[in-house]
Amino acid sequence: MPRRGILIGFSAIVGLLTILGLIVGSLGQGIFGDIGLPDWLTVPEPHITVPADVVFHIFGLPITNSIIAAWITVVFLVVLSFVFTRRMKIVPGRLQAAFEFLLGWLYDLCCSVAGEKDGRRFFPIVTTIFLFVGFNAWLGLIPGYGSITIETHEHAVHLIRSANTDINTPLAIAIVAVFFIQFFGLRTLGRHYMVKFVNMGGFFHGLGQVLRGKIGAGISALVAGVIEAFVGFIELVLQFIPIISFTFRLFGNMTAGEILLLVVAFLIPFIMAVPFYGLELLIGFIQAIIFGGLTLVFLVLAVASHDEAQEH
Repeated sequence: MPRRGILIGFSAIVGLLTILGLIVGSLGQGIFGDIGLPDWLTVPEPHITVPADVVFHIFGLPITNSIIAAWITVVFLVVLSFVFTRRMKIVPGRLQAAFEFLLGWLYDLCCSVAGEKDGRRFFPIVTTIFLFVGFNAWLGLIPGYGSITIETHEHAVHLIRSANTDINTPLAIAIVAVFFIQFFGLRTLGRHYMVKFVNMGGFFHGLGQVLRGKIGAGISALVAGVIEAFVGFIELVLQFIPIISFTFRLFGNMTAGEILLLVVAFLIPFIMAVPFYGLELLIGFIQAIIFGGLTLVFLVLAVASHDEAQEH
């Protein structure tokens, strides 16, 4: 009987919120018209802007609401890590076990893709990107997180905006990821890492043969050298393509998700928006694992030639 009563009560609350959402939402008002509900029950029309709003300035530098959201994510992760590691136990509690499971899963992923040695080196970078991207998305789903407004000298702006929906944040993460990709490639292979980008050896070898009178062999070597140099140039350009792909993949998916939530909450607020919140939780996880996973794959490719050279 108690369980049945709880089920009936829960069903009644869900039903009430569903009916209320249909009435107070834009869709319900279009059907039933204005029935005189108080203002605090009405959902304002969403105002969507692509550029982040400037909240204040520090030493002349504009601080946007997305930067504030990124700071909140960083502080939250630091505090979370401190709380979970302050009193670690041999037999972990639920929170410690969940934290260790997440880190262990990411560590195993890095080692399974890159091997034990490189997996340990790449783990901090991949994990940092995963946690930052993921919690940027998840914190933005907290009700009221992005609805706080303040008055500036020009107009009212939102105090906080999910950092992933400002293209500057995905761009900054992508630049950091590509920087470490090049760093580990250069650190592992040394000058040999640059050869695949600037490969003029074949060209100068062919030029030397032509100057020594070996015209036929020299011309063939020159043609092959030009092709090798062009391929190296293409390889150099390809090193910067991930910046574009990483940036627009994360920005596009997270911005589209935020717009979807705003539209659904405007049309049918309250309970009808809950499934879409669950969908956005999943999308945040997927985007975090894609960003971190692709970074891991590019890191492995950057040091792959070193491993092949050792095998030969």
